[in-house]
Amino acid sequence: MTDIRHIFTPLLTGVLLMLASCSSNGGKSGDGSVLTGDVTVDSATVIAPRHAKGFTVDYKPDGLVLVDIADPEKAETQVFRFAVKSKGADVKIPEGYTPVEVPVQRVVCMTSLQLSNFIKLGIPDRVVGITSTRHLRNAKMKSQLKDGTTHKIGIEGNFDSEVVMAIDPDVIFISPFKRGGYDAIRGVDVPMIPHLGYKELTPLGQAEWIKLVGLLTGHTAEANEIFDGIESRYNDLVSLASGVDTHPMVMSGEMRSGNWYAVGGDSFLAHLFRDAGADYFLKDNSESGGVTLDYETVYSNAAHADYWRIVNSFDGDFGYDTLEAQDKRYTDFDAWKNHGVIYCNMKEVPFYESMPVEPEVILADFIHVFHPSLLPDHQPVYYRLLK
Repeated sequence: MTDIRHIFTPLLTGVLLMLASCSSNGGKSGDGSVLTGDVTVDSATVIAPRHAKGFTVDYKPDGLVLVDIADPEKAETQVFRFAVKSKGADVKIPEGYTPVEVPVQRVVCMTSLQLSNFIKLGIPDRVVGITSTRHLRNAKMKSQLKDGTTHKIGIEGNFDSEVVMAIDPDVIFISPFKRGGYDAIRGVDVPMIPHLGYKELTPLGQAEWIKLVGLLTGHTAEANEIFDGIESRYNDLVSLASGVDTHPMVMSGEMRSGNWYAVGGDSFLAHLFRDAGADYFLKDNSESGGVTLDYETVYSNAAHADYWRIVNSFDGDFGYDTLEAQDKRYTDFDAWKNHGVIYCNMKEVPFYESMPVEPEVILADFIHVFHPSLLPDHQPVYYRLLK
């Protein structure tokens, strides 16, 4: 039989190049593969965000991958641009893009949310620097801190640039819209990549940032497989709760220094409550971040709420008497009277270092509380109904 590959390949290459240039996330072929550059690769080997709004990925024919990162909460904001290339690759970097050579082997994480991606991917050994260890529970990370393979670099606003230089990271993940204080380490000459998963408005959007970490560490297939599993289980649970006849009201937050701190009605948490078949007490609020309220406002909106979600870090046994001792007015809420407090103690669970990549687990926790007949055998992981 005549070998026609020498005829077919140039034609196919031209078509693929044209299709790849038409999509910022890589063109999709009919069989689920992704058209990128001059080859067709399985979708498992490239990343294409479906829920995350904070980053886009553009695969170029020369092997360069352009990543744009911006605040997912705001349409008009600063865009951080990175040109991801294989180590040693001789490719032209577009103007305005910071080159990043992959796979990165040594990284600094500024938040536990960033760290959660590395733990979920099974590569915490890539993390050579972290900030706070206050809520750190992961045994592998604790071991790395103890043996000196991971170092504490200080806290936001007070970083130790000498430590950062000594550990010689390939990249530093930052949270540019928090307190920051990155001026002290800008002179280290290491790419500083914003990880804005905490700004995503949906649980799946936040979890999908694991794909970006997968791209940078050479674990795209693992990241895609992990996220696909998260997405599938999450959507199954949403479907399960979508047919409920009743939607209990749930409030959130606590009084601190005379103010009640909660999150807005378009927040990550509000979306979780909605997906679990509940109504958030601030569901008509359009804010996505934290909100500060006075007691009277909270009481007028949530006096008769069925449930009250609380997450804190508490030494000892946290109970209804604890809440009463903290603020006598708490006893005026139906959720306190009827024992409807949903509680998570960060002293007992690895909340920040695993929760961002397990939204389906949190959703199951909430559904188990709000609609116990739907998941009668579920064992709470993060949140439990306080006895």
